[in-house]
Amino acid sequence: MLNQGLNDSQMRAAYHRKRLQRHHSDPAAVVVDELGLQHGRFRADIAVVNGHLAGYEIKSDFDRLDRLSAQVDGYGAVFDRITLIATSKHLEEAVALVPEWWGLVSTQQGPRGGIRFATIRQARRNPDVNDLCVAQLLWREEAREILLHLGTEERQLRGNRAALYGLLVSRVSSRELRERVREKMKSRSDWRCPARLSPSDDSFPPNAMS
Repeated sequence: MLNQGLNDSQMRAAYHRKRLQRHHSDPAAVVVDELGLQHGRFRADIAVVNGHLAGYEIKSDFDRLDRLSAQVDGYGAVFDRITLIATSKHLEEAVALVPEWWGLVSTQQGPRGGIRFATIRQARRNPDVNDLCVAQLLWREEAREILLHLGTEERQLRGNRAALYGLLVSRVSSRELRERVREKMKSRSDWRCPARLSPSDDSFPPNAMS
């Protein structure tokens, strides 16, 4: 078989099958493709939500690395751990662009078309998560429900989602916020928005898959 290079879809499907199967089988975990971050400014290729929030960025043979520096900042504001999955074409350059706490996985295609993954570096805990960016993973109604449970006055719950996120961050610790966000994400029955609304509309789930 002629190796013409690996694309994103091939790498994603193989990684789900070979590396994430235990998470797919875990009833306490959720695996999501194309998770929107910061109201859609970034989209993580794969996210795993369990006892922490892990993000995975894929760089195929057909991708470029010109957005990786911005993705480092965007993903680093949200995820507890992050892993870059890259073909050998990008690996050397990518190592210089991502922080040392990012995990690195090399991807190669064998002569018969099989895809192999090799862990170069395990992901470590993110030292600088941004609480407001984590809160933005919540849909507006989810943020409202948490605040209501915390005893927030009804009049304070009428604000737009930005106001609710700010209020939530001011009311709970970073650890509690991340726990509550993960639980809300894992409890969702539908990741899709019923209608393609504008991201500026407060009814729009900012991290719904599109």
